Amino acid sequence: MRHIMVLNPKGGCGKSTIATNLASYYAFTGNKVALVDYDPQQSSLDWLNRRPEKRAPIFGAAGHKDGMKHVPRNCDVVIIDAPARSHGKELKNLLHNAQTILIPILPSTIDMQATEKFIQELKATPRVKNRKVKIAVLANRVRNNTISFDELDDYLNKLKIPYIATLREAQNYVRAYTRGLGIFDLPPYLSWPDQEEWEPLLEWLKGRSSKPKG
Repeated sequence: MRHIMVLNPKGGCGKSTIATNLASYYAFTGNKVALVDYDPQQSSLDWLNRRPEKRAPIFGAAGHKDGMKHVPRNCDVVIIDAPARSHGKELKNLLHNAQTILIPILPSTIDMQATEKFIQELKATPRVKNRKVKIAVLANRVRNNTISFDELDDYLNKLKIPYIATLREAQNYVRAYTRGLGIFDLPPYLSWPDQEEWEPLLEWLKGRSSKPKG
């Protein structure tokens, strides 16, 4: 069972959007998927409640209430939507449920500064130091050919952790989210630009470099 966590202590960076699109992708490709929402706002579970019955099923769990105990053991992939403001003991407890962590970052100075401090804290945790968890960053909600994106791109390239994808700000995410879908559930003629942007992220997740030792 693969556990992938979407994590950033700063709210509003698109964690639930990334988590729900990951869950829908793995379900779309024939995997048994669980989506565990640790955020008390339950945005990911609200999305799942809107998901049409005819779409590939995804099991939902309220992580902030029950943790992982209700997740079926026969799942292939567990996607974890982590809460904002996760630090200290709470962060260490969350990491026990993760093998791979994706950190979405917005193109803003505030987000970059907050993320830099968080990554330092994350690297100091025993599971990351002992290579029990792999981490990577991605640029989220970007607009190409803007100063803010250039600054974010330069910042992420200088980090000593994998920088695996750049996802644009697009109405397809809003269109899909409000219907309980992911971009891979949308018709290709609408969503192909966004699906192409996900390819590096998905390839990294498939590769050995995204999986911890042991």
